[in-house]
Amino acid sequence: MLRENDCVADPVPSSALDSTRDERTGVTLANVELTLAWNLRGNATDAALAAAATRLFGFALPTQPNTSARSDDAALLWLGPASWLFVAEPDPLGPPFDDARRSLNAVGGALFDLSSSFTGWRVAGPTASRVLNRGCPLDLGDDAFPAGHCAQSTLGHLAALVHRPDESSTFIVIVARSFAKDAWALLRASAATEGYPSDALTTS
Repeated sequence: MLRENDCVADPVPSSALDSTRDERTGVTLANVELTLAWNLRGNATDAALAAAATRLFGFALPTQPNTSARSDDAALLWLGPASWLFVAEPDPLGPPFDDARRSLNAVGGALFDLSSSFTGWRVAGPTASRVLNRGCPLDLGDDAFPAGHCAQSTLGHLAALVHRPDESSTFIVIVARSFAKDAWALLRASAATEGYPSDALTTS
């Protein structure tokens, strides 16, 4: 679904490129590439639309608020009663965007390519939820935010989408690419309160 690499998003200074992970602390930070991100909109109760979405994405549309469907390389995140975000590794055997869009248009849906619009980070480790809660008001405990959960919220002053892909203490935080520098600064400052080494946070 999300390709993890050893660098942060484009707007972050190059001196931070080696600072995304540190195994000496209770939290690790890593940039993830949203190599494919499509926003689907439509009526999930429409049988034709639901069938077309399942055929195109490989998942039934999640209809319960703040839930998702996922595999090893793709996920479909609930954004609202009629909106979902599909994130995945590009599949050379899958339908091109325009073909997928036409298929969904034909059954009353709409599809938008947002692949260049967002960036994200993986925040993982025993203190990951505490790090995020220094800037995000969501209850990220196991009961309130179980595996597969996703929710739109804020990270500091930024709009953010938070996803917990599995049962580990791992969260994916997605923000608009234009605010990547601000989001990274907030995440690294929050991680510092949990012992993330200051030498990993230099951005001069």
